[in-house]
Amino acid sequence: MRMTSIKMKKLLEERFSQYSWEITYDKDKDSVRIEKKDSNQGIEIELPPFISKWEEKGDSALTELEDFVREALTVMNEEQMLQGREKDIYPVIRSASFPKETKSGQRLIFDEHTAETRIYYALDLGKSYRLIDEAWLQSENWPKNQLREVATFNVRSLPVSWKSETVAGNTFYFHSKNDGYDASRILNISELEKLKAEIKGEFAFAIPHQDVLIAADIQNETGYDILAQITMKFFAEGRVPVTALPFLYEDQKLEPIFILAQNKKK
Repeated sequence: MRMTSIKMKKLLEERFSQYSWEITYDKDKDSVRIEKKDSNQGIEIELPPFISKWEEKGDSALTELEDFVREALTVMNEEQMLQGREKDIYPVIRSASFPKETKSGQRLIFDEHTAETRIYYALDLGKSYRLIDEAWLQSENWPKNQLREVATFNVRSLPVSWKSETVAGNTFYFHSKNDGYDASRILNISELEKLKAEIKGEFAFAIPHQDVLIAADIQNETGYDILAQITMKFFAEGRVPVTALPFLYEDQKLEPIFILAQNKKK
């Protein structure tokens, strides 16, 4: 029998019983929030992708989550500074439905990206990172342009290595370093243009979750169907899902596309 969200919540409670953590289930979002007791500091985990990961990896998925939560809750109590940490600031891609404010009501810094995605900004803390909000930025007298420029420079400095696979005459490229910024590499326009030089058909991308970036050289209608299937599969498995819609890349811009019954529709 497939693991349900309620059963997973109980499994997490048993696994994390040694910690002073409270785990609450949000039925509407199908997610759990893990936070320190007597505190509003915590993180939210979307359950469907985590359940898929657990079914594939078993206890190792729980261990990874435990390490991530422990690290994240630890650094939340530490005072963080942007000054002197410029090299650790990166953009992160999130869905257009991602919250615009922190749980405490602080407005997060973000830029619009596509109809499906936004660009937020984060300070890398090692095994976790902290999203940057307006109050934090103001407290250090940083203008938003400075934050954007630093983050953009840093993401362009990250290595990009593609693995490719050709299916039915279409070539698909995958990048996944699992450093938290795989999807963010879609902001590296020079890297996209470099790959574009090798494309023979239509150039498409997908950012189903934060830990993968997918590119595609679509040369026939079957290619769109395959891209849609790949994107949905990755979207369902990601720890931080972004969007199940692929994008066409034209004139250095991304346009979301709907792929239905072997037809592409913008």
